[in-house]
Order: sequence, then structure tokens, then C-alpha cells
Amino acid sequence: MSHAFYVTASYVAAFAVVAGLVLWVWLDHRARHRELAQLEAAGIRRRSARSGEKP
Repeated sequence: MSHAFYVTASYVAAFAVVAGLVLWVWLDHRARHRELAQLEAAGIRRRSARSGEKP
């Protein structure tokens, strides 16, 4: 096995890990967005959405 094999394998592994993390974050973002939409449809609002109130 050559040096190039290990370098290529390392790049492929790193790309796979980064792609997996990006996919995970994207899917989690969609799930949280869907949850917020369901909560807001049920009438539950975020505290940050309130206007005119002082903490």
C-alpha cells in the first residue's frame, strides 16, 4: 500500500464525517422548525415573540 492510499482514505473519512454532521444538523433544524410550527399553531408562543414587555 502506498502513501497516497492513506492520504486519500483520510480525506474520504474526513469528508464522510463532515457530511454526516452537516446532514445531522440540517435534519435536526427541520425537526425543530416543525416542532415550533406545531407549538405556535397550538397557541403557544415564544417569549422572544412578546413585544412591549420589559423583563
